[in-house]
Amino acid sequence: MTGRRRWSLTKWVSGTFSVFALLALAALLVLFIRQSLPVWRQEGWGFLTGKRWFYRQEEFGLAPMLHGTVAVALVALGLAAPLGIGAAIFTAEFLSTRLRLIVKVAIELLAGIPSVVYGLLGILLLRDWVYEAMERFEPLSGDTLLTGGILLGVMILPTIMTLSDDALRTVPASQRLAARALGLNSTETVLHVSLRQALPGLVAAILLAVGRACGEMIAVFLVVGRQDNQWPDKLFSAKPLLEAGQTLSTKLGSSETNIAYGDPLHWAAMVALGLVLLALVTFITAIGVRLQRSPHET
Repeated sequence: MTGRRRWSLTKWVSGTFSVFALLALAALLVLFIRQSLPVWRQEGWGFLTGKRWFYRQEEFGLAPMLHGTVAVALVALGLAAPLGIGAAIFTAEFLSTRLRLIVKVAIELLAGIPSVVYGLLGILLLRDWVYEAMERFEPLSGDTLLTGGILLGVMILPTIMTLSDDALRTVPASQRLAARALGLNSTETVLHVSLRQALPGLVAAILLAVGRACGEMIAVFLVVGRQDNQWPDKLFSAKPLLEAGQTLSTKLGSSETNIAYGDPLHWAAMVALGLVLLALVTFITAIGVRLQRSPHET
């Protein structure tokens, strides 16, 4: 009877906090939508597709910032996904349990470093390195989308590695043993059994890392250059990566947020930026969580 009461109390408390979190999110959405209405009325869908942001002329288009966000996230993903999944395969498939925990803890320590420290390291080391490495392409400085993407790749590496390791560990050992009994070597077992079974979890790890990448502000803010209206002449060209840019989160973290507070239309545009960023991160994260849970539900 006591156990049932304790369980009921636990259930009630956790349920209460869950409902509170949902209500807080709903209130946040209502607040953002309400305060951003002026800019949606003026710009319409042009707010999402517009390439010019000049608040003194009351022109608001966030397409360059969307491009910067996607570019930085793709660079980070291109760097962190192979390294993170490779490290996860090594720890989950080839190391003993004790060594696996040591390696995993060491990598997870990277996640505990504050974002501002990563940003300072980016200013001190990475910015100059990128400028020197790409000097033949004549970048104006080391503050580029590429610099922000590389720095962000280091930051999301622990997320991808940890979640990928967890996904690989959910593959039953019996399936690996059965594959070896059929004549597959260790590499073939990883490729044809472990990776195939863990694929939804690996995709979830990547999506959850992308969700974090899209919302990261401080570190990227310090090295990305924060240049507005940087819409590329060729959308799929690599050249814009060597130019300064702006992301949704760095724009929100700039001093323009304070400047906008006294102007209803400008403030509505900044709130709309937050709404778009919230929707983007929530959408990507929700898909990642769904994929992460699907193997356990089937």
